[in-house]
Formats: sequence, C-alpha cells, structure tokens
Amino acid sequence: MQFSIKGNVVNIFDKVIFYGEVTVEDGKISAISKISAAKEDASFILPGFVDSHVHIESSMLVPSEFARMAVVHGTVATVSDPHEIANVCGMAGVEFMIENGKTVPFKFNFGAPSCVPATIFETAGAALNSADVESLLQKDDVKYLSEMMNFPGVLNGDEEVMKKIAAAKKYNKPVDGHAPGLRGEAAKIYIAAGITTDHECFTAEEALDKLQYGMQILIREGSAAKNFEALVDLLRDHASGMMFCSDDKHPDSLAEGHINLLCERAVAKGIDVFNVLQAACINPVLHYKLNVGLLREGDAADFIVAEDLSHFKIKQTYIDGLLVASDGVSLITAHTSGLINQFDCVEKRIADFTIADIGSREIFVIEAMEGQLITNKLSMQPSVANGAIVSNVANDILKIVVVNRYRNASVAKSFVTNFGLKQGAIASSVAHDSHNIIAVGVDDESICRAVNMVIKEKGGISAVSDNGPDMVLGLPVAGLMSNEDGYTVAARYTAIDKMVKEKLGSTLAAPFMTLSFMALLVIPHLKLSDLGLFDGDQFAFID
Repeated sequence: MQFSIKGNVVNIFDKVIFYGEVTVEDGKISAISKISAAKEDASFILPGFVDSHVHIESSMLVPSEFARMAVVHGTVATVSDPHEIANVCGMAGVEFMIENGKTVPFKFNFGAPSCVPATIFETAGAALNSADVESLLQKDDVKYLSEMMNFPGVLNGDEEVMKKIAAAKKYNKPVDGHAPGLRGEAAKIYIAAGITTDHECFTAEEALDKLQYGMQILIREGSAAKNFEALVDLLRDHASGMMFCSDDKHPDSLAEGHINLLCERAVAKGIDVFNVLQAACINPVLHYKLNVGLLREGDAADFIVAEDLSHFKIKQTYIDGLLVASDGVSLITAHTSGLINQFDCVEKRIADFTIADIGSREIFVIEAMEGQLITNKLSMQPSVANGAIVSNVANDILKIVVVNRYRNASVAKSFVTNFGLKQGAIASSVAHDSHNIIAVGVDDESICRAVNMVIKEKGGISAVSDNGPDMVLGLPVAGLMSNEDGYTVAARYTAIDKMVKEKLGSTLAAPFMTLSFMALLVIPHLKLSDLGLFDGDQFAFID
C-alpha cells in the first residue's frame, strides 16, 4: 500500500519545520520532500509519542485495550514493565502481556522484571530468579531489564541482583533504575553498575545530580505520582538526557490524554518545542533501541498529525503506515482477552480487622502524600472504643489493612492519615508490589464489606457507604485488569472514583491510586505489607 500526506513536517533532529510531503510505501517512509516554508494553516506531521516507562496493568486494561485508547492521543509505543502481573502470575503473566499486545497494531516494548518479589517482606504470587530473568532477556520481544528497585542490593553487590544486571549487559539491553532520593557517591555507584535511567526523582536537585553522572531522567506524571512541575525546567538545558513517562495511569486519566498533555504543558512554560519533542518522541527510541520510526526516510511509518504544536490535539495516528486513530476515534479493533489469575483466600469476618487496645502509648500512623509515592511516619495517640483501637474520623486517622490474597492468613492492620473518608471504606487488589488486598475505612464493618466484595470478584476495586449503593469494578485478569472495553472500564472507574470523593469524602485527587502505593515497601518512609508495618528507612518491620 502506498499513500502520501502533506503538512508541516517537523524534523526534530535538525530542529526545522517545513511544508512538505511524506510518502509511505509498505509500512515505511519511502520519501520526505520539501515543498515550501511552513504554512500557518497546515497541520503538523511529527513522530509519534512514546511513554518511556509505564506499567500497563495500572490502567486496569489489558494491553490491547490500553493501545486502543492511547493511539487517540498520538502514542505509538510504550516502554512497558510487566512487573505487576509478574508478581501475581510469574513468567506466565509476562507472556500473557506480550501475547495480548501482539493482537493490535501498537508497539509495546516489554522488559524483564528485575524484582519479583520486590522484597522478602511481603507475600507475592511468584518469584523470578536470575535464570528466569536471563531467559526473558534472550527473547527479541523483551527489550530491557525493568526497574532495579533493589538499590541496596546494587550498592552491596548482592549476587542475584548483579547476575540480573550482567544478563542484561550480555544481551546488550538497557537496565532501568528506581532509586528515589539516592544522591552523591551512592548514586554514582548505582549508575556505575550499568543502570541507565531513573523515574523516581522528586526534586530537580536529585535529577540534576543523576544527570551529571550520565543517567537518563524520566519526567513522571501519573495518576498519583506527579513530578512534572519539579523536573520540567531541566528540559531547557538537558533535553538529550530526559524523557516523559506516566509510570502508573488509571483508565479515566488515559481517556483524557497521555504524553500529548505533557508536551502541551511543557510548551506552555516556554520550553523550546524541539526540546519537548526530543523527550517525548526521540530519546526513548534511541535509548531503548526500539523499532519505532522517527519520521526519517526508511523508518517505519509511525507518525502523527497534530493541529498545532501548542495544544497537541491529535488528528491522526499512524503505526507502520496503518491509520489507527482519526479525530479522537480509535480505529483499532477490540479483541476479547483471556483470563489469568492467582486468588485463593476466603471471605473475611469483621473480627479479623479488630486491633486490641495497647494501653496509653502512641501508635505509628502512615501519612499519605498527595501526588507522591513517599509517605511520612507519624506518631499519634490512638482512639479507643470498647477495648479496641479504632479510626478517628474527626482527625482523619483511619484504619488501613492488607489482606493476603494468595492464601488464608492473619490480616495486617495499621492507621493512615490524609485519605479524608467520612464514612464507609474502599478496597483494592491493586496494591504495589505484591498486589494483596488493601483497604482503608472508618470502621471494621465497612472495611470487611469492601474487602469481601473484592474477594468475591477475584480482584477489583470497591467502595462501600453507610447508605449505599456499594460499588465494585471487577478486575479478573490477575486481579489487576479488566477484560472489558477500555472506555467502559474508564466510565465505571470514573463513577466509583466520584463516589469515593463526593459520598465518602476523600480529599485525594486519585484515592485508589494512592491506596495502591500504601503497600509499596521500596518507597520510604512507612508502609504496610500483608506481614506487618514496615519502615522503609530501616528496611525492617516495626511494631
């Protein structure tokens, strides 16, 4: 098939724009010809956007449905870490993601998960050792070693950690990093081990420190973790060393936009458009050696047509010369997904969530932070009723629990602040990284009801209130993803999110996404796993 398209051609490499014609033949760009200077009334032809680090599972959609929604916003490829499903289903989960991604015309680039389980301080559904990781890295479908979250293991030369990194080097594949707050000499050692990226910087100073040691810095703007404002100004002087990513993006957020929104915001701040597009389009392809076209003769015909270079409203998206989205409508055909899961616990009783009074001493409380994955560790006086420690709704100190989803076990219990619930409870089987069931609520009865709704669905998110109706969104694919139409899932998620904010009173921008990170032990400072309360600074359980 051959066709041509005319418009203002954006050559990011040479930083020029001209009115020209792009000719496509058999899925590749056969010619790019200049006709005249750029025209004011013409649309812009530019390379497609790449999300440089995303967990597809966090969209609650299988890869094929993620693709159907992402192409509308000009995304043609992702660098995707299947770490979440690997923690639930192991190697079979990674294979599921790869094979499902192949059912649609979209360029998923999956990595080999490096930290499954993420820590030994939680119960996961699977484990991948260095031999498993090497077997994945041998595959052409696997492009890199996914984020090495065990940075203490890197710094201390842990044998299994170093074997995984060595395997990536053996097959000439990049190693992704994950080292929040790591600075100075420790950062130099971490990077010298061969780790090339980090998406966890939450200050410009930290990012600049790592940039100067040769690391690529990813500007993350997800549904919960938002570091765009802190880091974007570095694009002015460090465009060659930066990329955009979402990391974790819920379906309602994906329906609104993707990397295009970050481009719009960056340009609005006065950052040179070529610097912005280098981060959004070029750097991920070059760094990860992706089979993604960059609008050059001989490249795969992966490009987009945008109305302008300020708002980045996408008119058309092409992948391998195939039109996959036009004027806000996805042209990718939906495919029915199979199911894969691990879920083996029985429904709980209210008594399972009781915390006996411990006397007059203070208790530790997790402080959730809006727009951040880090939490603070607070000490507060507990509220006691009928011989048990209970939530203090007036002061926004609520009970939080983690329930083992892989087997019947005791429930881990603690307290959290900043969720703002005034009644009811919310629960989710999306709980990074091991994806046990996590819930927060104002009383044990509500928490129990919300947890049991998730158990009944073999995974999902739920919200319950005193005066109903309760809501649940089932996620039968590994307890992480729906196998339904992406836009339907987005609408249902929007409804339950609205309920949590308007009816239950949560003050968080993304309460379910924030909830999912309250069990993420590799991010400081205080988290809760199914085995107990965990101090991320000491990397040990605390009472």
